[in-house]
Amino acid sequence: MANTISYIRIILSATLLFFPVFSPAFYLLYTLSGFSDMIDGTIARKTGTVSKFGEKLDTAADFIFVAICLIKFIPAIQIPLWLYVWIAIIALIKLINIVSGYIMQNKLVTVHSFMNKFTGVVLFVLPLTFWIIDLKYSGIAVCTIATFAAVQEGHFIRTGREN
Repeated sequence: MANTISYIRIILSATLLFFPVFSPAFYLLYTLSGFSDMIDGTIARKTGTVSKFGEKLDTAADFIFVAICLIKFIPAIQIPLWLYVWIAIIALIKLINIVSGYIMQNKLVTVHSFMNKFTGVVLFVLPLTFWIIDLKYSGIAVCTIATFAAVQEGHFIRTGREN
């Protein structure tokens, strides 16, 4: 059941490509995709169907959702240069985490920590606030949380702790 929800998130995410950003249909699909991300892991734990494959599928579905959202949102919003730089630094930290996790454990290591999940929620909510809060302000809050989560993730990977 949980894996089916992750597959549905991939389909919903791909469908976002066919709707104008900020349209009601786009936001409906966006919200459903985000909600599916919040429930698939919970369902897997509640039903005792947690698996390594499910974790990897969830990570892949998250990646696809984020990539498609970036494709849609970046051309539609004004992002200050300093925010691009900060996002690039976070991405570099995450890349270092992936590489060091692979070197240390000979496999792709994904950390599902509270802070990574919280970052996901905050990132998910961010586009819903574009018309209320200027990105130059909300970006500071989101990037601060994401930076902490990325650094913590690296610590967990290097110490062998998963969350």
